[in-house]
Amino acid sequence: MIGKVQKFFSEVTVELKKVNWPTRPELIEATWVVLVSTFFLGLFIGATDFAFSRLLTLFIK
Repeated sequence: MIGKVQKFFSEVTVELKKVNWPTRPELIEATWVVLVSTFFLGLFIGATDFAFSRLLTLFIK
């Protein structure tokens, strides 16, 4: 059992060495893209929800 765990972690270490890790500037740029995209998606969903709730209120009255 312990041998299997050791083998697993050694294989994980080998695979992690093959990963092409991003540079710091690439990581910062990707983070900004995610944050800005999330902000605009939140605005879109909020505006759509607001519009549909107003529309539904008009139909209910």
